[in-house]
Amino acid sequence: MVRDRTPGSMVFDTFNVILLTSLALICLLPLVHLVAISFSGRWPSEAYQVGLLPIDFTTANYERIFRFGQFQRSFMISVVRTVLGTAVNIVLTALMAYPLSLEEGFKGQRLAKWLLIFGLIFSGGLIPNYLAVRNFGLLDTIWALIIPSAVSIWNVIILMNFFRGLPRELAEVASIDGASHWSILFNIYLPLSLPALATLTLFAAVGHWNAWFDGMLYIRTIANVPLQTYLKTLIVDNNFQGLRVATAGVFEQISQRSLRAAQVVISIVPILMLYPFLQRYFIHGLTLGSLKE
Repeated sequence: MVRDRTPGSMVFDTFNVILLTSLALICLLPLVHLVAISFSGRWPSEAYQVGLLPIDFTTANYERIFRFGQFQRSFMISVVRTVLGTAVNIVLTALMAYPLSLEEGFKGQRLAKWLLIFGLIFSGGLIPNYLAVRNFGLLDTIWALIIPSAVSIWNVIILMNFFRGLPRELAEVASIDGASHWSILFNIYLPLSLPALATLTLFAAVGHWNAWFDGMLYIRTIANVPLQTYLKTLIVDNNFQGLRVATAGVFEQISQRSLRAAQVVISIVPILMLYPFLQRYFIHGLTLGSLKE
């Protein structure tokens, strides 16, 4: 059915287009400005003359970064952390959400749900978390960045509600045919839960990639810090040890401001590459996961 185009609806649609376009530009222009700074020369960058286009275009900032070993190490640590941490998150979340979603579940299922709610509201605190990581011997290892956040209660609730929204007849027929809970989970529930799993994968990947505080808290050796913690020391603490330019020729091309911009641009590229493949599942997965309590 085609809706009649009244003057009021045309004004409303025009207003929506202008508003949404303005919001999109507000979000996009700072990123464009950052990219322009990263490709600009030393003097325009330090004089704050760069707008949306580079001035004195140069790739020296990126060349300097890729020759710097600490940035490469931190980048790879974040990549490994994101891949491994996301896999651990999704596996443990699915294994925890499935038994909690069953109508005829295990003994103590209701108590387990209340403990989840309690854990969602209250946390153990910073000092107990640190002491636990230290006592398990995880300090200064990549597992200190993964295990403390291995299970997200919020993600468990989303996936549990998604499982409860699936047709029960499928699991009942499979159990009559002799399928175990493992078979039902991996052969029925998980294949039907791709929207929710894609959403949780995006949540976990972005969370691991952007995390910086746990790296500052649990990692003692500079060679083991993840990328965002390393960038924090550069941008917030202004610690540029190891990034000092060595020659006068290079010094004339790059500046600390341009180096910071280039490193931030590189740090957001992986998430920008991942998000388009999962974006179509994002809202759909959240909506379906919230149908039942």
